[in-house]
Amino acid sequence: MSPLDGSPTAGQTARPLCVSLVGAGPGDPDLLTVKALKRLRQAEVVLTDDLVDTRVLACLPASARVLRVGKRGGCVSTEQRFIHELMIREARSGARVVRLKGGDPFVFGRGGEEVAALREAGIAVEVINGLSAGLAAPASVGVPVTDRRCTPGVAFVTGHNGDHGVAPDWAALARSRLTLVVYMGLTRAAVIAQSLRDGGLAAETPAVIVSAAHTPRQRECFTTLADLPAAIGREGLPSPALLVIGEVVALSPQWRSDVGLDGSISAMGAMGAMGARVPSIALSETAALGDAIEDSRVAARFQAA
Repeated sequence: MSPLDGSPTAGQTARPLCVSLVGAGPGDPDLLTVKALKRLRQAEVVLTDDLVDTRVLACLPASARVLRVGKRGGCVSTEQRFIHELMIREARSGARVVRLKGGDPFVFGRGGEEVAALREAGIAVEVINGLSAGLAAPASVGVPVTDRRCTPGVAFVTGHNGDHGVAPDWAALARSRLTLVVYMGLTRAAVIAQSLRDGGLAAETPAVIVSAAHTPRQRECFTTLADLPAAIGREGLPSPALLVIGEVVALSPQWRSDVGLDGSISAMGAMGAMGARVPSIALSETAALGDAIEDSRVAARFQAA
């Protein structure tokens, strides 16, 4: 049982100081974990990121104090040190404190830094994982991030490593044959695409940009590595957005219509001749995947009705 479960009764001491780092998922509150929803409903003070969907915040009790401590590229952001101090101060006041983060706290959410700061201050921490956009965004457009027929795995990388971060080795990633899911890469897409091409990744490698996944504002654009920067500008896709690059993107039924391929073996073979490695799967398989995605969308509409 977590230190936050239950309240002290007569004769018991006050509950230990503890902060919950809660992953809010990509947007849709239906994608919250049961435990995350429980912590939100118990919260007295919530430090929330900008990317947390308003529908998730609506799950909080009316009495909860919400402190917005967001970080957004190109915008005025809350200093990380101040966030640490605020969490520690609120926890020491005896409040049930939730640090609410979009996606998962430990996937490009600075969760590790915050856990270290809290532990150094003598405050217990529980981490409640959330569904990362790196999985949810590709899935929402029919892209599995792994598929044994065409990739040995997936790499989640940042396109913006900040002042003190470690930059990705794009050349090594280009050679890896991994699916690349790039967070915070929208403004540096041209540099990223060129670095991958310089590292040997074919210009015709399938790619997709997914903006505001699992929200009413979601938009996506299927393209190729060479056209990636132009597609972002042409479509006016806003942040937050993920870049997904790799052979698995061609498994989505939308790839055929958006990029102008018919999904046939001959069309995929033509791409291979141009230098891109594409999965050798039959049209019937991608059509079946499309039917499954449409079935899930119909079910979602039915449940919402």
